[in-house]
Amino acid sequence: MTYRQTYLESALMRDRKNISPISWIPTAYFAMGLPFVAISLASVIMFADLGIDEASITFWTSLLILPYSIKPLWSPLLELYYTKKHFAVFCQMLSGICFGLIAFLLPIPDFFAFAIAIMAVITLSGATNDIATDGIYLTALDKKTQARYIGWQGAFYNLAKVLVNGGLVYFAGVLITHFKAHDPENAARYSWMIILGIIACVMCIVSIYHWFYLPVGSRNEESPPNFRSAMISLLEVFKDFFTKKHIWIYILFIICYRLTEGFAIKMVPLFLKAPVTMGGLGLTNETIGLLYGTFGTIAFIVGSISGGYFTAHFGLKKVLFSLVCTFNIPFVIYLLLAKWQPESIALVGIGLVAEYFFYGFGFVGLTLFMMQQVAAGKHPMAHYAFASGIMNLGFMLPGMISGYVYQHTGYELFFTIALCMSIPAFIIAAVIPFGNFSESSPSKS
Repeated sequence: MTYRQTYLESALMRDRKNISPISWIPTAYFAMGLPFVAISLASVIMFADLGIDEASITFWTSLLILPYSIKPLWSPLLELYYTKKHFAVFCQMLSGICFGLIAFLLPIPDFFAFAIAIMAVITLSGATNDIATDGIYLTALDKKTQARYIGWQGAFYNLAKVLVNGGLVYFAGVLITHFKAHDPENAARYSWMIILGIIACVMCIVSIYHWFYLPVGSRNEESPPNFRSAMISLLEVFKDFFTKKHIWIYILFIICYRLTEGFAIKMVPLFLKAPVTMGGLGLTNETIGLLYGTFGTIAFIVGSISGGYFTAHFGLKKVLFSLVCTFNIPFVIYLLLAKWQPESIALVGIGLVAEYFFYGFGFVGLTLFMMQQVAAGKHPMAHYAFASGIMNLGFMLPGMISGYVYQHTGYELFFTIALCMSIPAFIIAAVIPFGNFSESSPSKS
């Protein structure tokens, strides 16, 4: 037994005795969600406030999430060097420093190019932190404890969404109003410098905290001993994935499921902010943060839980088509909002909360389909990671062109096109074969 193996085993035993899961699971998954939400959602509003055009915003903020799609490619390497704790702590600190660096660069003329480059480092770091954190959760806790704390994962990951896309976007609006009284030209810039500084401080503080309280995470028994073995193992897992029965129609379904969402979702905050004369709703950052970021996220959590119980009761095979229908209701809502442009904040708020509820309810269908159909077999964890990566690509690619399409259509026609893009998902859901588990009992779903 090597020194590293001896160290990991002794550290793991010490962690299980001295570190309560409640002391690190909430903060670890909060730190996982914060960079992703800041880059993929809040940055859209930030760049809009700073005068960047829609096509550039949607293209680059969509492309930036690529590392989350391809992270299975380097995940085996994290088993070879140092510990999962070292990777997690380092990546969290690196993300914090990078957010702070973006804040300092906002005043320069070419800030957008520098911000995108640094955000690419953050997403690469964030994807690596995801791998390390999930690895700690799976190896530092026994099965019973994993099940007990699984709800804390989702709760604190979504808390990051509430804080960033809700609270901090709201606070950015308050700051912009404050700075406009003194320097209207730079009000948005100063405000987002403060917001990015807050995110930077939070990530750095969490990283330091995790240095003391995060378990090391043990090495999986089947982990490859060296780089060459890791690459051979990865190729074998790839081969097994792409030779599965029905895999190509499954891949097509995964891509099509989120096609409309990927195309439309980057434009939604821009649509909410855009003046009524340009076809938008003319909402302030404060209103968007409160409705879209806070109440919407709560509705998403309620919808996800409800969708899970609904699917468990009736069985995935029976309800898959209805879940696809539910998942696309939000884009009907956006089309109606674009068509009518209601002035009532209450009416808009009801629409946005309903959108998030139906989105969460319908998203359950894709998650369970990937778990039960696509990931079933010899390498369930790796194959679920592959499916998630493919899903993210289906989300990312249409988002890259959405701003360009909007510039040639306007919001009403844009959301009409988005709805048309959902048609393939309905067709595939109606005919897709189920073959990797028995649906004889609804309880198996």
